[in-house]
Amino acid sequence: MMSPSVRYDTSGLPEDQYEPGSDRSVLKNLRGITSSEEMQIVETEELWRTQEYLLGEIEQDQKFTVNDIYEMHRIWLETVYSWAGKDRQVNISKGGFDFAMARVIPNMMAEFERKQLAVHTPCQCTDINEIAQALAQVHVELMLIHPFREGNGRLGRLFATLMALQAGLPLLDFSDWSGLKREEYFAAVRAGMDMKYDPMRQLFLEVIEGSGR
Repeated sequence: MMSPSVRYDTSGLPEDQYEPGSDRSVLKNLRGITSSEEMQIVETEELWRTQEYLLGEIEQDQKFTVNDIYEMHRIWLETVYSWAGKDRQVNISKGGFDFAMARVIPNMMAEFERKQLAVHTPCQCTDINEIAQALAQVHVELMLIHPFREGNGRLGRLFATLMALQAGLPLLDFSDWSGLKREEYFAAVRAGMDMKYDPMRQLFLEVIEGSGR
């Protein structure tokens, strides 16, 4: 799982978004956490709790909606951040790459539901390449929108895992994406700007093969 301690450059902040005493390393939170290491532990523990919960709730033939995406984010981070499950209100970039402007997120998420979620969920393909292609398209488009202030990548990987389970695959192991494949992953997301999903499809194929298929 990729480290949640990496932060983003922001613009247009109406107020300070960082926890006082954290040296601008921890976002303002409901628990008053000022250590990035402690926050990483808390967010990870809450993510595992959320995954366990969702594994018992998601149905094999469930067609996901954007409301499901928002609800997953809320369940994960509602005890940590006041904005859990809500569209971000700030513009963010990472490594010089700008994600979708905050003001267009609602429209883009509606389009994401029509063009990706409605087409690729429930994910019940039998061909492994088709599964990887579905996972790639959904993941890339969600990452380009980056609807939340924090946790987009981790939520995206959790959602890909749920889609894979619908297709009869085991839990996906994304550990390589935080190591050797990190830069390759970011390049695959950027390629999605031109609707080039093959780089991400290849990464998902490797994940599937490395997850005990």
